[in-house]
Amino acid sequence: MRQQRNALLALASTASAASLSDVCTVSHVKNILPSDGTLLGINLIPSAVTASVYNASSSSSSSSSGAMGGGMGMGGGSTSYNYCNVTVSYTHPGKDDTVVVKYAFPSPTEFKNRFYVAGGGGYTLNSDATGGLEYGAVSGATDAGYDAFNNDYDSIVLKGNGSVDWDATHMFGYQALGEMTLLGKELTRGFYGIGSDEKVYTYYEGCSDGGREGMSQVQRWGEEYDGVITGAPAFRYAQQQVHHIFSSVVEHTLDYAPPPCELAKIVNATIAACDPLDGRTDGVVARTDLCMLNFNLTSIIGTPYYCAAQTSTSLGFGFSKRGHHARNRRRDDHSSSSYQPAQNGTVSAKGVAVAQAIYDGLHTTQGERAYLSWQIASELSDATSTYNSTSGKWELSITSMGGEYVRKFVQLLDLDNLSTLDGVTYDTVVGWMDTAMVRYYDTLQTTHPDLTKFKEAGGKLLHYHGESDPSIPAASSVHYWQSVKSIMYPDVEDETALPDMSDWYQFYLVPGAAHCGANTLQPGPYPQNNMEIMIDWVENGVKPSRLNATVSSGDYEGETQMLCQWPKRPLWKNGSDSFSCVDDEESIESWTYDFPAFKIPVY
Repeated sequence: MRQQRNALLALASTASAASLSDVCTVSHVKNILPSDGTLLGINLIPSAVTASVYNASSSSSSSSSGAMGGGMGMGGGSTSYNYCNVTVSYTHPGKDDTVVVKYAFPSPTEFKNRFYVAGGGGYTLNSDATGGLEYGAVSGATDAGYDAFNNDYDSIVLKGNGSVDWDATHMFGYQALGEMTLLGKELTRGFYGIGSDEKVYTYYEGCSDGGREGMSQVQRWGEEYDGVITGAPAFRYAQQQVHHIFSSVVEHTLDYAPPPCELAKIVNATIAACDPLDGRTDGVVARTDLCMLNFNLTSIIGTPYYCAAQTSTSLGFGFSKRGHHARNRRRDDHSSSSYQPAQNGTVSAKGVAVAQAIYDGLHTTQGERAYLSWQIASELSDATSTYNSTSGKWELSITSMGGEYVRKFVQLLDLDNLSTLDGVTYDTVVGWMDTAMVRYYDTLQTTHPDLTKFKEAGGKLLHYHGESDPSIPAASSVHYWQSVKSIMYPDVEDETALPDMSDWYQFYLVPGAAHCGANTLQPGPYPQNNMEIMIDWVENGVKPSRLNATVSSGDYEGETQMLCQWPKRPLWKNGSDSFSCVDDEESIESWTYDFPAFKIPVY
């Protein structure tokens, strides 16, 4: 045993100086596998190890992952990476399961003592293990034990009607990524011969459900991560997913499905009216709070609209009309196409009433608030109606993103959508949310607000959200930030709490931005180098005070804007191309919500 240990130490001590082909061998990987009991709950399967030298171009590495997470590469223009592609399998003791994990180890000469985790999107985990190569990092991807490389989680969540696959739910919810990271860091140390006194910096980056996955790691595995970047997290899963039904229920309740062109006119007219409220007319509503406080949608009634005939395609998940991380989207992606005839008319009182009810958010029939909603000036994607060519009328269309969740996760039926909203009221929607919140509170809700372990371990959290996100409301992120502050800084004055919180958790609203990307309706800024900022913060102690973002289109294309850290809000200086970050108590109050419709706290 002593001879074997000495041999392993000798191999480890030379690994960092070895060539990639020297260390990229099955025997080397087998030698560095942690023994059973080292990582509690993980038993490795040595016979399943594979190792081969591969090459990845920048287009297949984290360039797309970076866009997903709002970052750009630091690879210095390098477009090709040689790496060791390693596959490792393990089982959970007492369970007849197998989890397959693949890792990409950069060449020893390129390795920078980093481990990188990329998030997925929709109901998928990331399936590409090469995302860290441009950062000199080992990175991984896991099949979570349910072949997540080929299966979306929503396709396997039920074992049969009425039976939730709880193992898969826990793995998708938080466990698979945490285990992949824990194991990956151990393998990284062995692969390169890193001593116990040497740091392996561990990063996470993701948006949408990738943002939720990142928050799950901060909440569940916080001590394992040094820097986490989360964009527009799809946490508060019960409320968030059921909320996709809300717009259709509004239309059903008010008995009016506005033509898409009418809704588009309401949104565009709102943008035009509220654009100047932030101090600069640039096509971007940088202060949706001022719009909410000062603009009356009824002023749009009677405004003419016209749209030519078209065949439109929606990607589902609220991703229509804007780019998004498509790398993790598979054939069952909830996309749909529909024909729209030419539309010509004026904005009606009924159309405005629908939009106003949606922006006001879900309440019970007794008037108790149940959830927040999209900011005014956000696109009303979930309210898009469809044209019935037989009747010549516009009809409400139930988005499958919400309908499938209600069917599978709430009603526990293996169906992809609701067929009707007959008998469905606002109270019904609240009931669906309540059922899902209780059922998945410890797996998918992902709103645990006590991040003490992450903070005490020295972790840094960079959280951002497009202010005009039409899929996941921006106020959802604000509410979580407020929850963390209230739990971790109880009875502490803001002048003390805010600077301390900023040392480890920073949150930014991105003016005009849509879901995990720029917005074609509002040509505003979007963060482009979040990973560079995070690495500088973690490894060099350079703490950001504002977030770098770049305008990618419109009259101000190429302009750099340093975004305001919440709770400060931007206000452009008259006649200037710069803005101040101001305190505005009334505006902050407009972002602050309680949810009395539920009897337990909604963090």
